[in-house]
Amino acid sequence: MAQKSILVADDDASIRSLLKQLLTDEGYSITEAATGTEVVAQVGESSPDLVIMDVRMPELDGIEALPKVKSASPKTSVLIMTAFGSSNAAIKAMELGAFDYITKPFELDKISHTVKRAFDYQDLAQEVEVLRDEISSLVQTERIVGNSPPMQEVYKTVGKVAKADATVLITGESGTGKELVAEALHFNSNRRSGPMVKVSCAALPETLLEAELFGHEKGSFTGAMTMRKGRFELADKGTVFLDEIAEMSLATQTKLLRVLQDRKIERVGSSLPIKVDIRVICATNKDLQKQVEQNKFRDDLFYRLNVINIHMPPLRERKEDIPALVEHFLAKHRYSATAQPAAISEEALKRLTEYDWPGNVRELENVVERAVVLSRGQIITSRELPFGDHDAGEREDENEDVSAERSFFKKSVSQFEKDLIMKALKDAGGNRSKAAEMLGIYRRLLYAKIKEYGLEGFPPKSR
Repeated sequence: MAQKSILVADDDASIRSLLKQLLTDEGYSITEAATGTEVVAQVGESSPDLVIMDVRMPELDGIEALPKVKSASPKTSVLIMTAFGSSNAAIKAMELGAFDYITKPFELDKISHTVKRAFDYQDLAQEVEVLRDEISSLVQTERIVGNSPPMQEVYKTVGKVAKADATVLITGESGTGKELVAEALHFNSNRRSGPMVKVSCAALPETLLEAELFGHEKGSFTGAMTMRKGRFELADKGTVFLDEIAEMSLATQTKLLRVLQDRKIERVGSSLPIKVDIRVICATNKDLQKQVEQNKFRDDLFYRLNVINIHMPPLRERKEDIPALVEHFLAKHRYSATAQPAAISEEALKRLTEYDWPGNVRELENVVERAVVLSRGQIITSRELPFGDHDAGEREDENEDVSAERSFFKKSVSQFEKDLIMKALKDAGGNRSKAAEMLGIYRRLLYAKIKEYGLEGFPPKSR
């Protein structure tokens, strides 16, 4: 672990010397300052881990220097030294962000303990920050389910490019999870504390899409009663996700190209450029190269967008991920908030893995959610699947499911019956007549059941 650095600031040289000797002996790296101005300058240059600073100092006193120290180095902790009984200064110091205060004359043990506590708090705060980042990433990335080779390639690319600001184009068929990849890129980036603004380019007509993206000034068109910021402005310091980018008109494409080149936008009805700090992620289910060849998409914009390409494989090319996806959706779409996830029969799962899924993961999720509802959160069989009764072979599979259910039911009833007979025999001390009476059945039936379940020697006689 790196040596902790402490700046000791007091206009009294003897106090600085005493604290330097004490803290050096305890393994800390010590520097000194005699005025508030020196403190601010040294913090700006070296950002020490801790500042121990007296309230009364020339040029800048401790209370005046404290906010400047915190501004120059927010992670530097500050301990304020005050004269005994100077409560107002102590309270003001705590309000301005001091970690703690020490009253003069002080005990050396008290100094050592407070310094250690300040560093323990720093370490804990750093651990919490790291953990928060890990949890944030985990919450987002775990929504992408699958461990197949094609998905491993997706994860690798996301990991490599997430922290860069390069534009990313996510391609793949509808329902493959392109939006989830965009979210993973944002929440694993340096922009994760900023907003992620999503726009579906196919959901709005051209005139509304332009105003939605760039904003508009009051009176710029009929119905523009007030000024409104666009999605690019709202996403400042964050990420803009443009879904179905191929549906954008050529005119709007031209304006988007300008944004990518200059990082400036102009609201509809204004010629005033507005600087925006954004990362752009786009997605499409179409072949943009063909769109370019057909003059439906600008080639210069295509090259601007296609800096990094992430292709989402269709579900039919990663069927080994289907069992994990099914388990994920069973947990997500519980029959009720407090219910356990539904179970799925082997035959039903086999049917799901054999299907080609033209609607990809989105279709699979809808099918699982429907099956959970139809099965009332219990065992999902082929009967709850929408493609389970198209031909004789499928009806035969359904009959196999019914047969399996009946077998399961019969075994459960038999086990319950056996347990009940064993309890009665035990409570009756092995007296079969009394046990039959307790069960409310004829002795002949009890004897037959004892033989069926192999309970002739039950309960065992004590020695």
